[in-house]
Amino acid sequence: MKDEMETPNTKHQTPEKHQISNSKPGRCGSVPLGALGARLRLREKLGLREGCPTSVWSLVFGVSLVFGVWCLVFATCLAADPEPGFTALFNGKDLTGWDGNPRLWSVKEGAITGQTTAENPAPGNTFLIWTNGEVGDFELRCSFKLAPGDARGFANSGIQYRSKVVNPTNWVVHGYQADMEAGPTYTGILYEEGMRGILAARGEKVVLNKDCKKEVTGSVGKPDEIAAAIKKGEWNDYVIIARRNHLRQFINGHQTIDVTDDCEAKRAMTGVLALQLHAGPPMMVQFKDLRMKRLK
Repeated sequence: MKDEMETPNTKHQTPEKHQISNSKPGRCGSVPLGALGARLRLREKLGLREGCPTSVWSLVFGVSLVFGVWCLVFATCLAADPEPGFTALFNGKDLTGWDGNPRLWSVKEGAITGQTTAENPAPGNTFLIWTNGEVGDFELRCSFKLAPGDARGFANSGIQYRSKVVNPTNWVVHGYQADMEAGPTYTGILYEEGMRGILAARGEKVVLNKDCKKEVTGSVGKPDEIAAAIKKGEWNDYVIIARRNHLRQFINGHQTIDVTDDCEAKRAMTGVLALQLHAGPPMMVQFKDLRMKRLK
């Protein structure tokens, strides 16, 4: 190896500690003395081997790059599936997957729209029925908006669940209904269309006992406070959670009812999902962002 290496001339060479004046030669070129000292100290703290001081910054850059990519992947996953397990029930364009009276139901402004007018009334309560199977234990989320069609201020609708179709020709459905209206009383209550009527008023915690008698066992909130959270004439969020014989409803984050149905003779554990358009004075109801998760 003699031919490949040169022996330092110690006679004329300045000792290394005096050789560094303004810069020090090395494998990575010259580095200013002040910067070199700082980098050497940082390298010593990090336990890095002798070499180019920029390896520290390469390491930092590499770690930062990996962390940045991980954050991007994580954010993309959140954006792609913000509500894990939920499936959209409406495509935002047409009524594919739904069945109802085409004179009364359509899609407007990206929302399912049920509308009656003086010239085109509903002969009776009619429903838009979801055709992709029955629902049992589930959580449903959606937004709704009601608009009266004249000075009388009437608008009434609801979301049917675990219900049954009793007149397919006229799209008539009976069963549990998460109620809504333009007036001050019924939005948020649990009504049973065509059967037992009002099962729980707004704010009530109810048990329907084995003898099918209603027992008010508590409260989920003050009716006036729940009503104050409902935005009249604007979009509101409805959530329905049905698990076994326990039914809960929420509007804009406020629980409106809590019902345990122990009446085996009349309760429903599965059935269809549908949207109501009420007979009466002209009105319009709209639904959007309908999605559902089946519960295990």
